[in-house]
Amino acid sequence: MTAASPPEILRAPLVVEFPFTRSLGPVQSAFLTGLREGAVLGVKTSDGKVMVPPVEYDPVTAEEIRELVEVGATGTVTTWAWNDRPRPQQPLDTPFAWVLVTLDGADTALLHALDAPGPDAVRTGMRVRVRWAAERTGAITDIACFEPYDGPAGGKAVPHAGDFADAVTGIVAEARLDYVYSPGRAQTAYIAALSERRTVGERCPSCHKVYVPPRGACPTCGVATTDRVEVGPAGTVTTYCIVNIKAKNLDIEVPYVYAHIALDGAGLALHGRIGGIPYDQVRMGLRVEPVWTEGGRYPDHYRPTGEPDADYDAYKELI
Repeated sequence: MTAASPPEILRAPLVVEFPFTRSLGPVQSAFLTGLREGAVLGVKTSDGKVMVPPVEYDPVTAEEIRELVEVGATGTVTTWAWNDRPRPQQPLDTPFAWVLVTLDGADTALLHALDAPGPDAVRTGMRVRVRWAAERTGAITDIACFEPYDGPAGGKAVPHAGDFADAVTGIVAEARLDYVYSPGRAQTAYIAALSERRTVGERCPSCHKVYVPPRGACPTCGVATTDRVEVGPAGTVTTYCIVNIKAKNLDIEVPYVYAHIALDGAGLALHGRIGGIPYDQVRMGLRVEPVWTEGGRYPDHYRPTGEPDADYDAYKELI
């Protein structure tokens, strides 16, 4: 008789994106607006050091810095690394070098891309200049890249008032991370059970806590967890929050409630959305059960079971 084979360990591409809007102070506003206008601005510290990109506070003394200066659009490579496989959204779509460039008149280096035919064409100490983007909006991408340069130096830093018409006052920072993720043995089994509308955790052989979702090992005892335990399906709301801001690409009307739910038999709470009840009636101790949609691979949300609320002492250790 042959034992059943364990499920194949899952692997899948995962993309994490977090674009957020940030406001700019007077220094960063002047720097980015200057790029839009074809000028590179830095700041001068109390000891006369010119910092490009500019900062708002002296890294040595922590004093506020406001003295703006304009530096040259030419400079010297201080160090570099070749990038033979550019990724999406990088400055160039052909192989290029990442370089630190000390612009003429500056004392610190700016990180950007250098357009070069190959690594043999790049060296520390080489002279480069800014290649401006055809359309500039007030962002670091207004510098399309650097390119090799054999002309004269750009001179010293000169004072600049930082005054521009229609100054840039805010930006949207696009943070993105994409990679291949494998949940491992324990969570592969957990996901496989969810496809059968079951919730399976793993019990620590030492402290006997049941982890849902399972982690493959007990973080408290440091031992492997291999004893699988089916929990739920009902559970108890241990704590919750009311969401009032609509998330991008999430088709749920606000306000709604997201809660930590301790499934019956589990040693810690998992999170899930609460539905089937007005948001202002959700409470700690509320008894809930999962609601599955047709073809869903995990519960769409949890709804009240109609049971009396759980006593606080029954779940206080799981908050």
